[in-house]
Amino acid sequence: MSLSEVRIQTGDFDLSTEVAQLRAGYPKVGGVVTFVGTVRDLNEGATVSEMELEHYPGMTEQAISDIIDKAKLRWPIFSALVIHRVGPLQPKDQIVLVAVTSAHRGEAFAASEFIIDYLKTEAPFWKKEQTPEGARWVDARVSDDQALNKWL
Repeated sequence: MSLSEVRIQTGDFDLSTEVAQLRAGYPKVGGVVTFVGTVRDLNEGATVSEMELEHYPGMTEQAISDIIDKAKLRWPIFSALVIHRVGPLQPKDQIVLVAVTSAHRGEAFAASEFIIDYLKTEAPFWKKEQTPEGARWVDARVSDDQALNKWL
């Protein structure tokens, strides 16, 4: 049995609480891999004072669930959790948590990396940064597309 959960929220999350809940039902878990993405104060040479994330409710959750399902087809994982924040965020704030459990670390690492690579390119989020020059929308990065290509 494999479980997954996707949450889109404005509030912060506590890493240790989320991991404890994720592991609670699986005494056979041998590996837990987590990735936490945070807001940087610098992007493309400009100081960032705030990042605002928008999403398409319902569609975003479904897109992320589909990404997790693809990971489950590739690796024998027990559970996966994706929490993604939306709304205005400040530098150092947590944006995203990807957590994966499996019997062995290799599968957990691979599935986690796969999920975040797909999340960065396939999930419908829009990011707007506040810089000294004013607000600007953040375009997709070539490096994110390159990271995704290794899974194709």
